[in-house]
Amino acid sequence: MNREILNEYREKDDKILLAQILDKIEMTENKNKIEYTDFLDLVQIELVQKFINKLKIENYISYGGYEQAERKIFVIYPEKFNNEVVAKNLSNIVQIVRINLPEDLKGKYTHRDYLGAIIKLGVKREKVGDIIVDNNGADIIVDKNISKFLADNLGELTRFSKSTITIENIENLRTVEVRKEEYEVIVSSMRLDNVISELARCSRNKALDIINMERVFVNFQSETKKTKQIKAGDMITIRGKGRFFIKELLGQTRSGRTIIKVEKFV
Repeated sequence: MNREILNEYREKDDKILLAQILDKIEMTENKNKIEYTDFLDLVQIELVQKFINKLKIENYISYGGYEQAERKIFVIYPEKFNNEVVAKNLSNIVQIVRINLPEDLKGKYTHRDYLGAIIKLGVKREKVGDIIVDNNGADIIVDKNISKFLADNLGELTRFSKSTITIENIENLRTVEVRKEEYEVIVSSMRLDNVISELARCSRNKALDIINMERVFVNFQSETKKTKQIKAGDMITIRGKGRFFIKELLGQTRSGRTIIKVEKFV
């Protein structure tokens, strides 16, 4: 019966991912041990979450190392376990590769620089979770199976040759300092396409393309309805553009356009 559910999905990549999830569920049941996925992005997380709900599976958690993580794994465990038991085993699944930069390089590298270095080493993106960057370096959340490889090889790259690279337990993740930039935008209406146009600083036609490409999430749920009404308190994520919090509606201009106070996560 569970396999038949896969026929409801048309996209090949979706079917492949969900078939893998089903395999892990069955392995958990048959071998009575914990199974887990690769790191998934926001679109995949929503897809898998709905699939698991449809299967009425309850013995699982999604985990990315910290509450606000964008990339997460799904950990599926036997019914004899509970969330507390699984939580104690997370350090056997996920670790941190920490890069501490030398004084002369502090603040130089961005998220893109760290990710580029990882990809250059041949590591697949799905083996890596969020990358927490600060002035001193970065904490790279990874599948434990690749932590030693990364720690051994990142230092061979020129940009990190003078850095200190260590493997840390996930519990020691750097404090995630959420930096925000506050500003105001003016929209003709609170429809999603109008708001996306202003947040992404693009034309309305381009905003529609972004929405249709499933790059927009409202309150962490994929949203493709261009006419959806956005309201104060909504969190909007635009893949490739950032995350935005609709903090407050400040009123209207003389022409009837709406003034929005926005917080962008930077």
